[in-house]
Amino acid sequence: MEQSEVQVLADKLDKLIEHCQKLERDNATLRELQDDWNRERAQLMHKNDLAKNKIEAMIGRLRALEHH
Repeated sequence: MEQSEVQVLADKLDKLIEHCQKLERDNATLRELQDDWNRERAQLMHKNDLAKNKIEAMIGRLRALEHH
């Protein structure tokens, strides 16, 4: 193999390594975003449950008032 061919392969390998490193960084960023979204989703579900319980309690009190 000639020196220029070796250099071309080395350059391609360097670019491949850089691309893999970028993909690893992007993947880490996406995982962090996914974790953030999952936390936010859990918080929203909890708030939704609290609101649902309050509404159900209000409906129960209104029904009790109707019967009196």
